[in-house]
Amino acid sequence: MTKTALIAVANGTEEIEAVTIIDVLRRAGVEVKIASITAAHELQITGAHGIKLTADCSIDDCANLDWDLIVVPGGMPGAEHLAESLVLDALLRSQAAKGKLYAAICAAPALVLGSKGLLKDKIATGHPMFQQNLESKELNSESRVVVDGNCITSQGPGTSLDFALELVEQLCGVVKREEVGSPMVLTTSATAYY
Repeated sequence: MTKTALIAVANGTEEIEAVTIIDVLRRAGVEVKIASITAAHELQITGAHGIKLTADCSIDDCANLDWDLIVVPGGMPGAEHLAESLVLDALLRSQAAKGKLYAAICAAPALVLGSKGLLKDKIATGHPMFQQNLESKELNSESRVVVDGNCITSQGPGTSLDFALELVEQLCGVVKREEVGSPMVLTTSATAYY
């Protein structure tokens, strides 16, 4: 059965993170839905560095759907906009309660997951500028990507490929990760598991 992933984006989302996650998951055969979060329910958003991205749908269209994975990219003020979405909040809380995979990178672990209590029992990481605000059980500032049960967090744009490949592994297994990562000519990096 095809795995599904929801990637939420908003004005100010970090483009490297969003596009890398989408690209790598699609290379793995995951059915990715990009959902925009804007006040006017627009599909096009402008990223943190002025790059325009077009979503597949509005987050409202995803409210009553089930996902194998929900991912929240960072970037400012994108992470703040994502944190304000009541629909995304409900989706993330449901995902966590069901023990299904949810993930965030950069500012999003602190501003989206931590602020909602979704890291209170998790070891997590995030962008160094936001680590002091990471409301988690424990901070792992050393690892580029941290997996704690059904929660995956990462530090920022430079860790996007490691993060995306870890998402592939968690969804589809290590063999699929290697199939996707090998043609990218990547070196392996350490991931912390708890």
